[in-house]
Amino acid sequence: MNAPRTRVQRRPVHGVLLLDKPLGLSSNQALQKAKWLLRAEKAGHTGTLDPLATGVLPLCFGAATKFSQLHLDADKAYDTTVRLGQTTSTADAEGEVLATRPVTCSVGQVVEVLDRFMGPIAQVPPMHSALKKDGKALYEYARDGETVAREPRHVVIHDLDLLNMQLNGDTPHLDLHVVCSKGTYIRTLGEDIAEALGCGGHLSALRRTHTGPFGLAQTLTLDALEAMSPDERLAALLPVETLLGGHTRVTLGAEDAGRFLSGLRRRGHWPDAERVAVYGTDPDTLLGTAHVVAGELIPGRLLSPIEIQQILENPLRETEAAKDLS
Repeated sequence: MNAPRTRVQRRPVHGVLLLDKPLGLSSNQALQKAKWLLRAEKAGHTGTLDPLATGVLPLCFGAATKFSQLHLDADKAYDTTVRLGQTTSTADAEGEVLATRPVTCSVGQVVEVLDRFMGPIAQVPPMHSALKKDGKALYEYARDGETVAREPRHVVIHDLDLLNMQLNGDTPHLDLHVVCSKGTYIRTLGEDIAEALGCGGHLSALRRTHTGPFGLAQTLTLDALEAMSPDERLAALLPVETLLGGHTRVTLGAEDAGRFLSGLRRRGHWPDAERVAVYGTDPDTLLGTAHVVAGELIPGRLLSPIEIQQILENPLRETEAAKDLS
């Protein structure tokens, strides 16, 4: 007879965990494990990484989920290995090998081709992706053996550095560092580069090194999170406002803060700004986002009074404040 499963008592948790996603887990599997370890009620991530990929994956808890979209739009950076000479059904190492071709390109040709992929480019999304067509994910069509027409997407490759290469031997490959705009498929980029070299290829490794301002040096692994005490796990979370880098700060007095939280516009001597982070005073706490047009502060995504209270009541907030004063 199986032992009864222990039910985890969930609790309100608000903040951001910068996870170094491990190999072999989907983004959602990694999120669910972190959510379980933190006993959090609500969680989400800021864009997916394939099971093959590792690296920076910001996880949002509680009130932070309201601002996760901001980092879906952020530029990303990756280190990747393109295995030359073999094309696969998924454009990565998880797929079935479809064709093997000799690698005959020169170093000069590699440099010339990489230069071609710099700047604005068009990509046809891979069939093995979560992009939807007619309400159904492309990978679902692929699993059923179907290939459907996909519109090219326009993305920007800001940087494409050749870190290392091997053009002969059993595993010819290119090691690349890519800095790109949102929506870039690195699998497709690698496949297209290899095709332009005349030999075809697929991605054999992928590691996200940055998303927006967040880098690998700031991340934590699931193993490290699991080894922590419950209080240490909470202390590892960054505050919700971490997601609002680049926002103009506006601080409101108690009366205006209350009305702003009710969704009412406020008037003041603020310059026009598209992205504003709004704070209250006494205590100093995040209220939400807004934008300013002609001196009018127009609410965007707002924290609820309950969320604000829960953040203020977090005992670790007082500990961190005491550290700041010491």
